Amino acid sequence: MIVVAGEALIDLVPQGTGALAALRPALGGGPYNTAVALGRLGSPTAFCSRVSHDAFGEALLDRLGETGVDVSPVQRGAEPTTLAVASVDADGSAAYSFYVDGTADRLFSLPAALPSGTRAVSFGTCSMVLEPGASAYEELLRETAARGVFTALDPNIRAGLIPDPDAYRARFRSWLPSVSLLKLSAEDAEWLGGTPREWLAAGPAAVVVTRGGAGLTAYTREGGEYAVPGEAVDVVDTIGAGDTVNAALLHGLAVRDALGDEAVAGLGAEGWAELLGFAARAAAVTCSRAGAEPPFAHEVAF
Repeated sequence: MIVVAGEALIDLVPQGTGALAALRPALGGGPYNTAVALGRLGSPTAFCSRVSHDAFGEALLDRLGETGVDVSPVQRGAEPTTLAVASVDADGSAAYSFYVDGTADRLFSLPAALPSGTRAVSFGTCSMVLEPGASAYEELLRETAARGVFTALDPNIRAGLIPDPDAYRARFRSWLPSVSLLKLSAEDAEWLGGTPREWLAAGPAAVVVTRGGAGLTAYTREGGEYAVPGEAVDVVDTIGAGDTVNAALLHGLAVRDALGDEAVAGLGAEGWAELLGFAARAAAVTCSRAGAEPPFAHEVAF
């Protein structure tokens, strides 16, 4: 079982150009998209979050259920669902503004336990920023790692939500001893102001950096550096692409029975080429269609 911990929200995606273009609601949130992608790929998955009782919250849970994701760890609240208004550039890149005050997901509290058989827990995005929930997710990360469970982190920086960048950067560094796999975009890496080798020295067994159409590179604690090119695709938008990479990496490691620091270290050049290539193909499928629509297992071979 892979548990994904973090926010579920509604993306409002413009259906045309201009500030007053019609907005289409789409189910989203980085951790939520990761959970959906894992379910579609066929990994036993559970979602750990706090979700509103409103109509958006019900729709979010319905999709998880349809995808086979276990929602028993989900907490519920009467507060509204977080909204993220997307803007999509000509090249398909997406940026977001958020409506988060008083929303359900930021009131997440530390769960008493995770589902039986949990092999890995994935964290990231807004849930690691917005208090008071961020502190609960941070505590869950530290407790999970202390029990020897494989942990993955995608900071997925949303700069508009971070009032004190230096404080966040220090907090990010404090998480690294509890992280097994760090995945982040080249833009995130630049914003954070570090290097893969610096982060590896702090704790992770591997760091994976995504570079959009230029591909992915994995760096390992033992000094390895493995890169694959991106997959050629007609990009509709990039919404959910990074989340799909998260899911593909975790799914691929689970299939290889490699959800452990030593197993990750032993992948070698061939193993990393296979894993990163799978993640690139999965992300390309997501980019080829509107919104966060990750591939099903039959659409991408591992």
